[in-house]
Amino acid sequence: MALFDLLGRSWTLGIIWQLSEDALTFRDLQSRCEGVSPTVLNKRLKELKECALVDHGGEGYRLTALGQELFALLAPFGSWSQNWSRNVFGEQGGEE
Repeated sequence: MALFDLLGRSWTLGIIWQLSEDALTFRDLQSRCEGVSPTVLNKRLKELKECALVDHGGEGYRLTALGQELFALLAPFGSWSQNWSRNVFGEQGGEE
């Protein structure tokens, strides 16, 4: 349940999703997570680091091996959610 609590917090999944391909600086991550405040982003990054899902290196923030493993489990939800959105909201789709 602790994992679901963490993943259910605002911006947690967005951060994991954005870090799935490359390491990002704080500013780049904030830019990609449009609308996230610096305070919330700092808090989520701290929580994700404490849970060993994200670390910070010379290139910026990145997923750890555990974070990458978690993303691999979450990735199929991306295409599923697009299909779900088309079916529920029509061709225009809704927010993902």
